[in-house]
Amino acid sequence: MRKLNKYIILFFLITSVYAVDKTGTTAAKFLSIGVGSKASGMGGAFTSIANDATAMYWNPAGLSFNNTKEVYFNHANWIADISFDYFGFTIPMNGKSTIGFNITSVTMDEMEVTRYGNEDTGETFKAADYAIGSTYALNLTDRFSIGLNSKYIQQSIANSHAKGLALDFGTLFVTPFGFRLGTSISNFGPKLMMTGDDLLIGADVDENIEGNNESVTGILSTDYFDLPLVLRIGISDEFQIGSRNNIVLSLDAISPNDNANYINVGAGIYLLDGLISLYGGINSLFLENAESEFSFGGGLRIPQLLNNSLSINFTHEQMKFLGNTQQVSISFNY
Repeated sequence: MRKLNKYIILFFLITSVYAVDKTGTTAAKFLSIGVGSKASGMGGAFTSIANDATAMYWNPAGLSFNNTKEVYFNHANWIADISFDYFGFTIPMNGKSTIGFNITSVTMDEMEVTRYGNEDTGETFKAADYAIGSTYALNLTDRFSIGLNSKYIQQSIANSHAKGLALDFGTLFVTPFGFRLGTSISNFGPKLMMTGDDLLIGADVDENIEGNNESVTGILSTDYFDLPLVLRIGISDEFQIGSRNNIVLSLDAISPNDNANYINVGAGIYLLDGLISLYGGINSLFLENAESEFSFGGGLRIPQLLNNSLSINFTHEQMKFLGNTQQVSISFNY
C-alpha cells in the first residue's frame, strides 16, 4: 500500500506537466535563477527538501524544520560575466517557528554607451537587479509546516528602473510513509513597469502650430510586465545505506507563467552522516529547447568548528548555448 501511494502521487506529478504550452515575457527574470549550490546541483528539484537557508527561495515552509541559526552565502559565475549572489540568515524562534532574511543580487561590470552607428560616446552605464526579503515559517504539526516570504524587487539599467513587491508561499508535509511533499508559489505580485530619466524626451506638442513651446518634456510610456510566477510541486524520499550513509531522490513538477511546464529530477548521496555529499540532477525535462542540460556537485561539512558547523558546496551546471555556470556556497550553522 505504501508503494502504491507513492506511485499514484508520482504519476500525478508527471502527468501534470503536460499542460498547454505557453510562451511570454516577464519582468524580473532574475527571480527564476535557482539559488544554492546543493539545490542547483540536484537539478532544482528541491521544493520538498528545502532544508537550509535557500528554503526562503524554493519553499519558505521548509525553514521551520531547520532548528539551528544559519548564515548562508552563495556566489555564482553566471552567463555573460554576470555575478549572481545570495545571502540568507535564519533564526529559530520557539521550536515551532523560524524567521529569515535574504538578499538576492545580479550585478555586472560597467558597459559603454553607444549611439546609432556604434558611435563611441565615452560614457558608461550599469545594470543590476536586487530582491530583499523576509520570511516566516511555522510548524502547524510535527509533520506539516507553512511559510511566507515577502520581498522588495528592483531592476535598474542606466537611469531607468522598475520597483515592486512580491510574495512567496509554501507548504511542506512529511508523510507517515517517510517521503516528503512540498508545494510553493513564488513571485506573486503586481506587474512592473520601467520608469526613470532615460525615458524623458523633448517633445513638440503640435508641429503644425508656430510659436508654441518646442521643448515640452515628455515621458516615453513603457508596458507593464508580469512577474515570473511559478508553481512548484515536489516529492522526495530518503533511503538509508548502512548506519552512516543515505541517498535522497527528488522530483519537482514546475508550472511557470512564461514557459511550458517541465520536470526537475535530482539525487544526493550523503556519506559519514553528511560529512561528504555528492549530488546531481537534470533540469527542465520535457521542456523544448531548454538551456540547462544537467548539473552535479559536492560538498564538505566540517563539524565542531568552534562548537558549530561549517559547510562548503560547489556545483557545475552544463548549458547548451550560453556557457556553463558554477556556484559555490558557504553556510555556518550555530
